[in-house]
Amino acid sequence: MSLSQDDVKRIAALARIEIDDAQAQATQTQLNTIFDLIAAMQAVDTGGIAPMAHAQEVFQRLRDDAVTETDRHAVFQAIAPAVENGLYLVPKVIE
Repeated sequence: MSLSQDDVKRIAALARIEIDDAQAQATQTQLNTIFDLIAAMQAVDTGGIAPMAHAQEVFQRLRDDAVTETDRHAVFQAIAPAVENGLYLVPKVIE
């Protein structure tokens, strides 16, 4: 795909950007270079390549899943105003 200078001026008008002939020519060159790069990348056969989540092989370092605190729910429920079957009871808010 290649853009003409008229295409660039039309796109600039649609975007409400004021552009003169020199800027239109420079923009046309840059956009055509980008479109050529996109066409070259689309021409590459990627059929046998698995998708990657990241460009590099990175892994998340995980810590050991070990309990570091003691179970204190009985202590906390002892000072709660209302508890039933290990659950906190709260007043009804919505009727």
